[in-house]
Amino acid sequence: MKIVLAYSGGLDTSIILKWLIEHYNAEVICFTADIGQGEEVEEARFKALKTGASKAYALDLREEFVRDFVFPMFRSGGLYEGYYLMGTSIARPLIAKHLVRIAKEEGAEAIAHGATGKGNDQVRFELTAYSLEPSIRVIAPWREWDFVGRPQMIEYAAMHGIPVPVTLEKPYSMDANLLHISYEGGVLEDPWAEPPAGMFRLTKDPWEAPNEPELVEIQFEGGDAVAVNGERLSPAELLTRLNAIGGRHGIGRVDLVENRFVGMKSRGIYETPGGTLLYHARRAVESLTLDREVLHQRDQLAIKYAELVYNGFWFAPEREALQAYFDHVARTVTGTVRFKLYKGNIIMAGRRSPLSLYDKSLVSFDEKGGYDQADAEGFIKLNALRLRVRAKAQPKD
Repeated sequence: MKIVLAYSGGLDTSIILKWLIEHYNAEVICFTADIGQGEEVEEARFKALKTGASKAYALDLREEFVRDFVFPMFRSGGLYEGYYLMGTSIARPLIAKHLVRIAKEEGAEAIAHGATGKGNDQVRFELTAYSLEPSIRVIAPWREWDFVGRPQMIEYAAMHGIPVPVTLEKPYSMDANLLHISYEGGVLEDPWAEPPAGMFRLTKDPWEAPNEPELVEIQFEGGDAVAVNGERLSPAELLTRLNAIGGRHGIGRVDLVENRFVGMKSRGIYETPGGTLLYHARRAVESLTLDREVLHQRDQLAIKYAELVYNGFWFAPEREALQAYFDHVARTVTGTVRFKLYKGNIIMAGRRSPLSLYDKSLVSFDEKGGYDQADAEGFIKLNALRLRVRAKAQPKD
C-alpha cells in the first residue's frame, strides 16, 4: 500500500509516519508545503526520510498561498466570530490540493493527515480531498490509534528515536505560515491561564516594542495590496514585509475561545501581524471607495463566507459563488492608507484614493456643496411616518 502523508515534522506527523509504516505495512511518501514556516520545511524533508519515508516532497507554495488563497479571502472582509483572520483555515485547502495531486502522480491509494478527531482540520483536509478526488481514501490515525494524548506520543517517539519539538514542560502545539502562527493545547486549554512568557514568535510584547511610533503606508490596486511604503512587492513578499513591521510593534495578537465546526469550544491564541495590518488597511480604503449599501451587504455576506472558510468548504460551490461577488465588489478598492504603529496599536494617520466617493464639499459644514439642507425635513418625516402611526395607535402608559 502506498500513502501520501501531509507531513510537518512536528510531534503528530512524526509519530504518524512511523505508525503508518508499522500499522499498514505501507510505503509512505511525505509532503511538506512551504507556506512560510522558514527553515522547518527542509528540516522536515530530511527528518521524513530519516524516519522511514520512501520519498519526501518539500514544495515552495508561498506565492500561491498568498495570491490564490489569502488575498481572495481578504477581499471578503471576513472574520470568524469577529476576531479570527483564519490563518490555519485558509492554509488547509492549499495543502490538501497538492496532497491529492501528488497522490495521483505517485499512484498512491490513500492520503493521510495528522489532524485530531476533535478538531476542524480533519474536516478541512477531507472536504477538500473529496471535492477534488471523490474516490480518494483518507487515513486519519487520530481516529484509529490508541494514543490518548501527547504524553504517550512523546514516549512513543523516544522509544523509536524520533526527535520531536514538543516536551511535557512545553506541550502546546504550534502551526505557522506566512499569515499567522497559532498556539493550542496543553497549558493553553485553561481559558483563565495567561499564555506562557516567551511563547510568541512573530510579535514583540507590546510593552517591549519601540518607544517611538512608526509610519507605514499600504497601497491597494483593484482589490489587493501591491506596495508597502511605496515599494511594489509580490503577494508573499508584501505579507512578509508587513509581518516584520507589525511584529516589532506587537501588532496582531488574539486570544480567542472559538466554536469549532465539530461542536465544541476551544481556546486558540494567534499572532497575525501582517494580516492585521492588511485587514485594517483594506477597511480604510473601502470606507472611501465602496458605496454604503454595497459595503453593508458585503459585510453581511462576509459572515457566511468566513464560516465556509473556517469549516473547510473552500472548494464548495457556495464559497466560489460568494467569491465572484466579493471579487466584483473589490474592483474599486484602490488607494493608499497610512498608519502609525505604537505598542500594539494601529493608529490611523491618513487615507486617499483616486476612486474616492468622499466629497468634502458635500459633507462640509462650511460649504453648501450642492446639498439643500431643507430636503432633510421631508426625508425625516417619511422615515418617521410608520413610527408616528405606531405611537398614535398604542395605548399610553
